[in-house]
Amino acid sequence: MLQIYNTLSRTKEPFKPAQAGQVRMYVCGMTVYDFCHLGHARMLVSFDVVQRWLRASGLSVDYVRNITDIDDKIIRRAVETGRRIGEVTEFYIDAMHADERALGVESPDREPRATQYVGEMLDIIGKLETNGLAYQAEDGDVNYAVRGFPGYGKLSGKTLDDLRAGERVAVGSSKRDPLDFVLWKSAKAEEPADTKWESPYGLGRPGWHIECSAMSKSLLGLPLDIHGGGPDLKFPHHENEIAQTEGAFGGTLANIWMHCGPLMVDSDKMSKSLGNFRTIRQTVAQSEPAADQSEYQVNPREAEMVRFFIVRNHYRSPQNYTPDNLIDAQNALDRLYQALQNVPADDQGIDWNEPQAQAFKAAMDDDFNSSGAVAALFELASEANRTKSARSAGQMKALASLLGLLQQAPATYFQSATRYSAAAIEQGARSSLDADAIQSLIDARTAAKAARNFAEADRIRAELRESGIELDDKPGGLTQWRRA
Repeated sequence: MLQIYNTLSRTKEPFKPAQAGQVRMYVCGMTVYDFCHLGHARMLVSFDVVQRWLRASGLSVDYVRNITDIDDKIIRRAVETGRRIGEVTEFYIDAMHADERALGVESPDREPRATQYVGEMLDIIGKLETNGLAYQAEDGDVNYAVRGFPGYGKLSGKTLDDLRAGERVAVGSSKRDPLDFVLWKSAKAEEPADTKWESPYGLGRPGWHIECSAMSKSLLGLPLDIHGGGPDLKFPHHENEIAQTEGAFGGTLANIWMHCGPLMVDSDKMSKSLGNFRTIRQTVAQSEPAADQSEYQVNPREAEMVRFFIVRNHYRSPQNYTPDNLIDAQNALDRLYQALQNVPADDQGIDWNEPQAQAFKAAMDDDFNSSGAVAALFELASEANRTKSARSAGQMKALASLLGLLQQAPATYFQSATRYSAAAIEQGARSSLDADAIQSLIDARTAAKAARNFAEADRIRAELRESGIELDDKPGGLTQWRRA
């Protein structure tokens, strides 16, 4: 039976959807004011693996992942660039979708935008006000009265006293308590017109936290079976969501809370605020992508390596980004594809009675332990190489599909250059030889061998190897090539 670690209970729990066979899953998505970085990639891929395994387990999944398309950062970007809010958000939504396609992330079933649910947000704010949990301050903002909600802190484990320690009310603040957070922001005269909505509290816009309470309740109802997000959302965002939703409607917002681990750079979380981030497109594009283009040409070998880099670690564990780790991930993924190139896979699907399939399933049922599942793939790769079994290769490929891996044709995969290999680093760049030039040299080598000029054939092989091209001679005179 599937066990999931619940951030709320701090234990693994048997997964029992509120409605048998049906899963209602809500994951907090992107604030679309800039390109996605590799930390975002971890969240996108991690919950993509979760929804894939839930479906593979025979469950019907309604997967909702929202888009925050109104926010202070978006407003700043619009003002800086002289664009309307909608122009900024549409561009970065398109860019996010391009990144998802590059990483093999399947689209959620529904992708609501915050600006589509302002009415629902105001309804919740009204309920909170009726319940004594919201008030309009002198500056026009509507705030949540944190001390009025007894369960505040239950997700993060923080107490009100812990949170209160060291807090100071800012000069001019009209909050009753520094812990209170904003539900509705009063409009400022200098802000763009397309950031203002009519409300019972005057012109303004929603605070960040209220949007997810509105969208999750409107689309999926209560309780959610799974609510997920990145590691930095546990507090305050998810804590505030609980206070809002449960404060307005009673009951439980979500039965299971899931949070993926952080992507680290030299012991610091990768984030835009720290300036230590690398975007997805910088990492997997064929060439440096243009800043004014949302679409870009993807290097499929590098893109799958990034997905593999994420998947081979447990989703809750911290993961360290270093060039060496990407090189190691590329080499490991290459070994799996090499097994498929050596032994063509059959297409008989998954035999769940086979030992490695059982190991794969046991790992995934243990809190989506994709690291253990990947270990089963390597066992099957070894078996395929050792026994030349098309069944073992087919089993490996079919199981890998549940993780979004190993679905490229091996020849196509290996003919894509990669920056993330020891050979590429030694050369300082990708090989300059294109496919036509490589094939011409292979044809010349074949002709030299036919003429028994083995010295020339060896010279051509050495020339190709110097350019990072490895040759595999197959029975019948066929030569396959791959970029190292």
